[in-house]
Amino acid sequence: MIEVNDESSFSPAPDLEEISELATYVLDKMRVHPMADLSIVLLDEDAMADLHVTWMDLEGPTDVMSFPMDEVRPAPPGEEPRPGMLGDIAVCPQVASRQAHAMGHSTAEEILLLVTHGILHLLGYDHATPEEKDTMFALQRQLLLVFLSERGGGDPRPTEV
Repeated sequence: MIEVNDESSFSPAPDLEEISELATYVLDKMRVHPMADLSIVLLDEDAMADLHVTWMDLEGPTDVMSFPMDEVRPAPPGEEPRPGMLGDIAVCPQVASRQAHAMGHSTAEEILLLVTHGILHLLGYDHATPEEKDTMFALQRQLLLVFLSERGGGDPRPTEV
């Protein structure tokens, strides 16, 4: 089950239905059980800064944070996905907006990119090494571009986060 909540004061309010549809799409493409639990929350900068310092010991708000639960992983080909608690993702629309402006695409597209990025972290992907980064960022770009193209959203030119 995917739950999306907007606890931010960002305006215009992000499209929670589109975020949920993206998450459903990514989980399906990544061979995650459709009943896996995922929570996505949009937070203001102060709340995100609190999480950032609490969990990463880093000051200030960040764009996205992921909190894995049951170490759910994509099912290998030929195996059925198992249900479980995937985890939580927190996204800060204000930070996303600044990043989107700097990169020349919409805040909505940046939020979708960050949600995709967060889901991949929950599934065990990381970008600590150049090889991991190449793999993760290519996958997030492919997932997002196909999702947007199927919805008629065009090329958001997603970039690194």
